[in-house]
Amino acid sequence: MIFKAVGEARPYPEHGCTTPRDWGVIAPQQVRLDHLITTQRMLDLATLLHDDSTFYGDLFPHVVRWNGQLYLEEGVHRALRSALQRRQVMYARVLDLDGPDDADQE
Repeated sequence: MIFKAVGEARPYPEHGCTTPRDWGVIAPQQVRLDHLITTQRMLDLATLLHDDSTFYGDLFPHVVRWNGQLYLEEGVHRALRSALQRRQVMYARVLDLDGPDDADQE
C-alpha cells in the first residue's frame, strides 16, 4: 500500500491557507508516504506522467495535520511519482491544525 488510506474529501475544517504565498511560508519537511491519507480518489494519468507538471505550482505537496492524521491536500501526483521511484518519504509543506492550543484542551 502506498498511502495509509484513500479518501475522497477534506475532513478537516477550512484552514484559510489558499494561495501559494500562504503555503510558501511553511518550510518543507519529510513525510512518509504510508502515513498520508489522500483527499482525492481520482487523478489524471497525463498529469502524473507529464515532465513539467509542477512547473506552475509549488514544488512541494501540501499536507494538513488534523486530529493526529496527515491528509495529502494537494500533490497526489507528486506523491505517486515518488512511490513509483521506490521512495518511502518525500518533502511536503505540512500545515499543522493540531497546534499547541488543541493539545491544551485534551
